[in-house]
Amino acid sequence: MGVELPVFANTPIEEISSTVDRLRKTFWTAKTRNVQFRIKQLRKLYWAIEDNKQEIVEACRKDLGKGFFEAMIAEVAWVQNDIVFMTKNLEKWCKDEKAPDIDLTNKFMNPRIRKDPLGMVLVIGAFNFPIQLSFGPMIGAISGGNTVILKPSENSPNSAAVMQKIMQQSLDPDCYVCIQGSVPEMKVLLQERWDKIFFTGSATVGKIITQAAAPHLTPVTLELGGRNPAIVTRKADVALAARRLLWAKTMNAGQVCISQNYTLVDKEVLDAFVDQLKIGLKEFFPNGAKASEDYGRMVNLNSFNRVKKMLDGTSGKIVAGGTMDADELFIEPTVVVINDPEDSLMRDESFGPLLPVLGVDNLDQAIYIANKTHETPLGVYAFGSKAETDKVLASTRSGGASINDGMYHGTIGTLAFGGVGDSGSGSYRGKASFDCFVHHRSITNTPGWIETLLKSRYPPFAGTNKYQQLSKILFAKPNFDREGNEKLGWVTWLFTLGTGGFFRGAFRALLLAGVAVMIKALIDRRTMSKVLPQS
Repeated sequence: MGVELPVFANTPIEEISSTVDRLRKTFWTAKTRNVQFRIKQLRKLYWAIEDNKQEIVEACRKDLGKGFFEAMIAEVAWVQNDIVFMTKNLEKWCKDEKAPDIDLTNKFMNPRIRKDPLGMVLVIGAFNFPIQLSFGPMIGAISGGNTVILKPSENSPNSAAVMQKIMQQSLDPDCYVCIQGSVPEMKVLLQERWDKIFFTGSATVGKIITQAAAPHLTPVTLELGGRNPAIVTRKADVALAARRLLWAKTMNAGQVCISQNYTLVDKEVLDAFVDQLKIGLKEFFPNGAKASEDYGRMVNLNSFNRVKKMLDGTSGKIVAGGTMDADELFIEPTVVVINDPEDSLMRDESFGPLLPVLGVDNLDQAIYIANKTHETPLGVYAFGSKAETDKVLASTRSGGASINDGMYHGTIGTLAFGGVGDSGSGSYRGKASFDCFVHHRSITNTPGWIETLLKSRYPPFAGTNKYQQLSKILFAKPNFDREGNEKLGWVTWLFTLGTGGFFRGAFRALLLAGVAVMIKALIDRRTMSKVLPQS
């Protein structure tokens, strides 16, 4: 008997504004500021996910063709792990922190950092990992003490309906609500005033979100994508590189924002790399990708046609894969050897199972092409010697990077994740999810007894020596000269013997001690020669 799923239905537009007002009024009551309330809500969410995990797996299968393994690992278990990590650490994170780098005088004012909720938060999820990329940031928003409206992607309607069911079963309806819909509902949501918007999706929609947030100066976290490069040098283990990059590109049928968009391979190992990709495809899908329960499908016909158009427009040679079936939204993992950095497969983000490979003369050329193709991608993946991968990191920018692997940094649920430049702004996951949805509020408390010391800050100033009094306290003396060279204080000089470093100072001391011993030995020899009788 199949798993019965709830039916996806758009939220009536006329209900959206009143729902937002209700949640804002709840926030004003400070209900969500209570840390134990937040923890209890997260715990209830955990068990609702557990009770509905069969529905989640089935919804992911219907929406994206996800297999059981991927749905459990990348959706169910991922989100549950987030909740467990949050609930274990939330009380500690919510406590006031001592402010760093405070001088002695200001410590009397007890400067500290408080973590305040931002207020009303809108979380807009994505279709490709519908549960993880919706509930994940929502967990951070709940942990931060906010009221939250979740807008899942309508492109994964079955998953969206299951998430709405889970939220209604487990969470306080006056604090957390799921709103369903597409463009009309989104427009109405974006007309409301929010204290934070979190969006995962394309750069095109990200610009719309940012423009909508601008009139209210609403802060926005954007998790976007990019034309992520992979670089394989002649010193790389090509078999390992092929296997790991193939894993990254076949997960979710390539609908992963941080998987490589193309691979730049040293021409010396290009043929060997392509051969290893072919071997890997046979190993991953012994009966072909179409027959595999572990290989997904494109989310809809629009996505299918977009990827097909990219493949139709390439001037490269298909050396593996290439089979498509529009009725099943199936696109086989396809390896294409291209010869032009301006090829259609590099010019656009495929967000599909295409593996274009471009041969390069050397690492410098690969880095140049990567930077020219996209200056700030979401990820960079380098395979080679330590010196080579260090050079890639030093010569590129990206939201994150995995060395000798494909997108591994994005699979660590407690490692901060985010883009840079046009691949996104802000980060989340782990503690970063909590920090993303709180305001770090600086607070001081000036005691009355210290008023005598503060009198010099009050006017009148003219004709007094208050400036001289305050300058001794407020003005830091530079430890560098006019040429920008560091000046050593006497204590530093004493411990480093003028070298600026303890170990260098110790080495100089040993040299000086050695010289002193030699001089003393010479002096002793001369003294003894004068005292002893001559033979």
